[in-house]
Amino acid sequence: MKVAPGLHTHADVSGVDAVRLFKVLSAEEADHGRYAPESILIWDGASQGYAGSIGERADERSVGISVSNIRHPEVIQCGDIIRLRQGGSLVSVLYRRGSPANSLFVTEQCNSLCLMCSQPPRDADDRWRLGELHALIDLIDLDEAQLGVTGGEPTLLREDLATLLGHARRRLPDTHLHVLTNGRLFADEGLADTLTIAAGDQTTWAVPLYGDNASTHDEIVASANAFDETLGGLYQLARRQARVEIRIVLHAMSIPRLQQLASYIYRRMPFVEHVTFMGLEPMGFAKTNRDRLWMDPADYQEPLAEAVHHLASRGMNVSIYNLPLCVLDPQIRPYARASISDWKNRDIPECRSCSVRDICAGFFASAGPAWRSRAVAPINDIRQPELIGGMINGLAR
Repeated sequence: MKVAPGLHTHADVSGVDAVRLFKVLSAEEADHGRYAPESILIWDGASQGYAGSIGERADERSVGISVSNIRHPEVIQCGDIIRLRQGGSLVSVLYRRGSPANSLFVTEQCNSLCLMCSQPPRDADDRWRLGELHALIDLIDLDEAQLGVTGGEPTLLREDLATLLGHARRRLPDTHLHVLTNGRLFADEGLADTLTIAAGDQTTWAVPLYGDNASTHDEIVASANAFDETLGGLYQLARRQARVEIRIVLHAMSIPRLQQLASYIYRRMPFVEHVTFMGLEPMGFAKTNRDRLWMDPADYQEPLAEAVHHLASRGMNVSIYNLPLCVLDPQIRPYARASISDWKNRDIPECRSCSVRDICAGFFASAGPAWRSRAVAPINDIRQPELIGGMINGLAR
């Protein structure tokens, strides 16, 4: 469990005449010439030839933009990309060097209303984000291993999403793109062609499926015909040999048919590369619908273990996201991943004496005592070498 600082802080900001993005670099790295000088803020150094400087000595050594007296300097480091606004003190980190959880947030709109959505949709035209996202892509490290694409529902942008993905593919040819989508619009063959061609073969399309039947899935996503549309989209992706991940959020409405869903995925979707079982994030609609959704993870370990083993024993790649190791049946702990985005992760007192805290998913910052399992307790005896070997960094948004 690696906990990162937040993504926002305040500072004394001067010289900014519009909303702009900047790459924070040391003078030595800036001199390599990988990024446009007008987009670079030098960390604690002379800024001549660049947009400005940032850090303790920015106000006395800056030419142009100055960001000084940073309230929480640990929020920003060299390599990060920040947003500044004219007349404001807020400094927002949009990309954090070294984080496994960097993503492009493309829209707040969505065509589903999932009962546990952590990012409730808004019905507003927010295509203004696209210009900023294109600028962000130009400043991302060229050796970035993975970049998420999320919303809302990204495919609602249609051709504009294709243009954005194509830009990312050209600028970051070695970066794997991980797109979170409900998959429904892929039933449109033309759009499926446009998006998969733009994204290329280094892209995974992560699609949620919450039941093996329309009744269950459609109720959870609160959208009629969503199950049929999602299946249609998944099969269109399969026909294009796209890389597909299935995501299953674990709660009181999805657990009763979890084993049937696992069987359905194995029988009907042999093309799926990865299946993830995900703990609930207590944000947004999940809080509103707690009475319908909450189920202590300690009470669903048997069906979860059965579903995991059903798929894994048949050769499918399976992971468990967002659940701490202590609440999991020991037999399925090797499938757990340290998946919670670093800036969302928080420590709790029970973790401090735990011998596996460095490889554990930990807890969402939003998960107060009412959202924690009664099974939470330190693990102080590891006799399963395969546990350590099985733990890798995953990614969940």
